[in-house]
Amino acid sequence: MAIHVAITRKILPGKEEEFKASLRNFLGESFAQGGVHGAAIISSFPGAEDNEIGILRTFKDIQERDAFYNSEQFMRWEAYASTLTETPVYRDLTGLEAWFRSASPPPRWKMAIATLCGVFPTSLLLYYFTGWLLIGLPAPLRILITGMLMVGLLTWVVMPLITKILKPWLSRNPPS
Repeated sequence: MAIHVAITRKILPGKEEEFKASLRNFLGESFAQGGVHGAAIISSFPGAEDNEIGILRTFKDIQERDAFYNSEQFMRWEAYASTLTETPVYRDLTGLEAWFRSASPPPRWKMAIATLCGVFPTSLLLYYFTGWLLIGLPAPLRILITGMLMVGLLTWVVMPLITKILKPWLSRNPPS
């Protein structure tokens, strides 16, 4: 089972370009480490003042994650990066949290509502636009193709858009 880790770093003033360049270089090099299945940089929206950057990493399993974070390559990077950023926050992501990339994810009920806002229209879209193309295929193959399209659309198009639109509501803390 894949393991996802979200890292949030706040870049020190004046170090933004140096950090971003070194991060891009490190991410590319890190794929040489076995078990690293993915890495993405999540920047603040243009005009945001918080200088916060997110890194989403995916590993084959817990052992590969631990091997990566205990490697000499990562230790060197961490020592260097700590001179350019405040102390990072590391979080293992489970389930829906991977779509809600922030230092503190919203409550699960908000994540569920936001996910429904993405899944429902996407499933309707797929039903009406691909259903007739897949009708002659065996049911398991139709379901597999629909599932692949659904996951791809949700991951790279729909959920980033939904979380951007709903960001004020998702990040709002309930009254105490």
